[in-house]
Amino acid sequence: MAQISPEVSKLLEQALALSVEEQEALAESLISSLGGKVDDAVTAAWDEEIKRRIAALDSGEAKTVSWTEVRQRNLAKLPRAQ
Repeated sequence: MAQISPEVSKLLEQALALSVEEQEALAESLISSLGGKVDDAVTAAWDEEIKRRIAALDSGEAKTVSWTEVRQRNLAKLPRAQ
C-alpha cells in the first residue's frame, strides 16, 4: 500500500469529519474522476458481496461496531500532520 503524505492524511481526517452524505458525495466524485471504465464482473461481484453481508447482518451472524469506534480506530492510525 502506498504511503500517505501528511497532506493526504489531513485531507482524510477532514473527510472523515464530514456527514455521511457528504462523504458519499466526495467518494463518488473521487471515484468518477479516475476515468476508468466500470468492469461489469467487478460490479456483479460487489453486488453478491453486498447481498452476503446483508444476510449476515439480518441473521445476526455479523458482529457490528459503532461508527464512533470505527472512526476513532481509523483516526488513531493516521500519521499526524506537522
